[in-house]
Amino acid sequence: MDTRCICERARELGFDLVGVAAARPVPYLSAYRDWLARGYHGEMSYMARPDRVARREEPDRIVPGVRSVVCVGLNYCPGALPAEYGADEYINDPGRGLISNYAWGLDYHDLMLPRLEELATFIRAEAGCRVAARAYVDTGPVLERVYAAQAGLGFIGQNTCLIHPRMGSWLFLGEILLDLELEPAVGAVRGGCGTCRRCLEACPTGALVAPYVLDARRCISYLTIELKGAIPPELRPWMGRWIYGCDVCQAICPWQRFARPTGERSFLAGEPERAAPRLVDLSRINEEQFRQRYQGTAIHRIGRGRLLRNVAVALGNWQDGRAVPALQDMLHDPEPLVREHAAWGLSQHAEADQGAHDDEGNG
Repeated sequence: MDTRCICERARELGFDLVGVAAARPVPYLSAYRDWLARGYHGEMSYMARPDRVARREEPDRIVPGVRSVVCVGLNYCPGALPAEYGADEYINDPGRGLISNYAWGLDYHDLMLPRLEELATFIRAEAGCRVAARAYVDTGPVLERVYAAQAGLGFIGQNTCLIHPRMGSWLFLGEILLDLELEPAVGAVRGGCGTCRRCLEACPTGALVAPYVLDARRCISYLTIELKGAIPPELRPWMGRWIYGCDVCQAICPWQRFARPTGERSFLAGEPERAAPRLVDLSRINEEQFRQRYQGTAIHRIGRGRLLRNVAVALGNWQDGRAVPALQDMLHDPEPLVREHAAWGLSQHAEADQGAHDDEGNG
């Protein structure tokens, strides 16, 4: 089967990048094993489950006889917020939380997976024979970035993200595993990080412990999304205003200057509250309001409790008296996790006030 017709159909379905990699050998297995051995996956136990590890090492366990991996990339760069809203004022307002730009719009899983299934149906029809296929969007036991790099979709940067030299790294990835022999992409794309260390130096929590190595336990995205319990107190002050994800290591990357706004309107914020909601207002939402506001987005998956946990940390980091009443109200939240982090937030304000009084006394 001609790989070109698959690529053409993928682009018709709205994917910005597409390529094909051989399913075997699986690349970078030693680095993956070392990452797990160091515990860098944190509480993401699914990453280290023996059956999941086995599937990453032997993709035949997912699709028996697997031969090829069709890799796709979808640009999610939302571009600048609408100027008529005074976007800069929203983003720079210390009383507003920050949300990773991939979550400003609709949940990408719901958009990409049906398109990948449609692409798999097209491949079966074109092949004219039975073809086993399995599609994933960030949810399966597949080392998707390394396959994507082999398929020519970009290179892996020191911030551990896949970077396309003409699009940057604001990319959602997906793949289809096939038991069909396809001609793979020829060679990797040109590009690399060279001696640049901007992402390592910019990470607020030092989560990039070495080039190409991320300790998820310190990553703000992990802390605000994947971590289900309490955020380590020593890391909370470094989280700043981030309440869902973090864009620092990507935004600082020089390759991002080539990024262009996505053509997927559902990924756009629409209005700045999606990107930078007011912390005090967000601290008051109940379950029904949370559902109405975030259903259909990636934020909905973490639930109200974890979002307000993050909001409490951001309010604690916002050294402004307007944060105190909101944190006091959060002490009565039905969620113990929220109450714990609200108490921490109030302690931050109390310490700052005490420090200010001490300075006045010394003066």
